[in-house]
Amino acid sequence: MEFIPKEQFMPAGTDFVLPETARPRVKGNGAWSRFRKNKSSVAAAAVIGALLVFALLAPMLSPYDVSSRDGYYKNALPKVSALSFLGWDGCMRRSCSQAACDYYRGIGLESGDPAVKAVKSQTRDENTGRFHYELRIDTYGQVGFQYVDLPAAEYEALRAYEEETGIQVCYPLPRYYQTVFLAVPGRANLWYRLADESKFTTGEAQNHDPNGEAAYVADYLLDENGEPVYAVANQTGYRCRVLYSAYYRYQTGHDPVHPFGTNQHGQDILVCLAYGARLSFLLALGVSVINFFIGIAYGAAEGYYGGKLDLVMERFSDILAAVPFIVVATLFQLHLAKRAGPVGALLFAFVLTGWIGIASRVRTQFYRFKNAEYVLSSRTLGASDGRLIFRHILPNALGTIITGTILMIPGVIFSESMLSYLGIVNLEASRLTSIGTMLSAGRAYLGSFPHILFFPAAFIALLQISFNLFGNGLRDALNPTLGQE
Repeated sequence: MEFIPKEQFMPAGTDFVLPETARPRVKGNGAWSRFRKNKSSVAAAAVIGALLVFALLAPMLSPYDVSSRDGYYKNALPKVSALSFLGWDGCMRRSCSQAACDYYRGIGLESGDPAVKAVKSQTRDENTGRFHYELRIDTYGQVGFQYVDLPAAEYEALRAYEEETGIQVCYPLPRYYQTVFLAVPGRANLWYRLADESKFTTGEAQNHDPNGEAAYVADYLLDENGEPVYAVANQTGYRCRVLYSAYYRYQTGHDPVHPFGTNQHGQDILVCLAYGARLSFLLALGVSVINFFIGIAYGAAEGYYGGKLDLVMERFSDILAAVPFIVVATLFQLHLAKRAGPVGALLFAFVLTGWIGIASRVRTQFYRFKNAEYVLSSRTLGASDGRLIFRHILPNALGTIITGTILMIPGVIFSESMLSYLGIVNLEASRLTSIGTMLSAGRAYLGSFPHILFFPAAFIALLQISFNLFGNGLRDALNPTLGQE
């Protein structure tokens, strides 16, 4: 045998770099390298991260919370000032009569902020002579004016705020505010009388001026000096008439703007969606972690020991798997929710049978690896059962187990949404909501206000698609038979 002379060996030096092909690669690095090659999985992971950040940060950055409700701004459309050129301006198209058109125009004429942003069309009925309009209405501006009852001290503070800021909040009271207008919805906006009421009764146009300004004559309540009255005393203090958008800004310190709009209760949809996503993520992660450990313990015992123990444990899991999940969830909500709460009862329902899939996956992997050469060698050297399970078999099976656990997250979120949508689980409270609850509530408004349903539906659809793509990439990356190590 010939040996290489030692003179041919030279020190590598400090600047020597080991070639890429010769570098040792651990299994984790190989998995990350394979995962990065799957562009759709990387994009899906980025989307999941963005949704998670949204759920965590949106409530912190928004001036609203789930308990913030305003009945005047219910069903308001999404509005973002920077995106108004794209139609994200809180406006909607509305068909109305001449009287309704006069009503909406009157709001803008008195406040200076028009509720009617555009007149799309104007047609006249040949039979009745009445006009019909297609208007683009600001769903925030249409609230206009409202009556509020304030204690004397708060009324004085409001008037001081007007003087300090120069922003008018209180407006004169209409002359018939206590009588005729009392039973009329939006009566605080009827501050005017028409210049020629006969034209209204005959169906003719109130005014041929496109703005309709000449048709409106102020009809305010006047005092003995002929001056408009801004407030009248009552049992609690004063009743005054306010421009509600200015009054809202006075109370909250910010304008009534909702990027995703509001629901039927006047709640900000963006914040409700973030709170619902928080609940869904926390519930899904909690269920996945609990089922992960239960499934590993149960499946490892089945797969490692086998025999009669495996036979008995498999029959037990088969019995549990045969019980429909919806029946389990319903029974738990009926009998356990009173003690553990709806979230706790739902968590128990998911855990009761959710670990069976992971246990089956672990059992299969243990049957695959427990008779491998390296396991037999370790057993021959005297390794204990615990060492064989946790040091030799389980690490090789973790890739498949982790993938199955992660893919359980979207399944839990979808199941929770389904149960809430069907009304089996009620997760709506003063400071709590869920994606399924939002979907269920928005179902009745699909034809009139589709944005209430659109945003939670888009969120859960995007989440499901992203998790499926992410799970596929993760499965391929953690499978050691794919790619080169």
